Amino acid sequence: MPKSKTPAGCPCGGPSLDSCCGPFLSGATVPQAAEQLMRSRYTAYTLGNEPYLLATWHSSTRPAEKIINPDERLQWLGLEVKSALRLRQRKVNEGEDFVEFVARCRIGGKGQRLHEVSRFLREADEHGVLRWYYVDGQFPE
Repeated sequence: MPKSKTPAGCPCGGPSLDSCCGPFLSGATVPQAAEQLMRSRYTAYTLGNEPYLLATWHSSTRPAEKIINPDERLQWLGLEVKSALRLRQRKVNEGEDFVEFVARCRIGGKGQRLHEVSRFLREADEHGVLRWYYVDGQFPE
């Protein structure tokens, strides 16, 4: 099944892939905020970029099996960030952040919504660079 068409803007809703999530996906720069990482991960899902998804998944929860099935009839339709600020005000740990979002998709022709509050940790990588990692998420509905 072909990947979903990339709109003129960035799949995450930004102005363009080149000025939004593209530099993160290419490795040219690192997301400086958990919301940027969450948006870039959504974009990676829409583009089928499994290496980026795995690289930005915290090692404590990173799946060992493949996470993208190229044969799945999946089309990503849009992303809405519901809350980052309200959740940020609740956080206790400086290296931890939360982002609530709704991602819409169509699987096998049927519309779906993924409503999640994602948890992110900021840690130094093997080169000492501080970066955000996706840890896990909860479904508020």
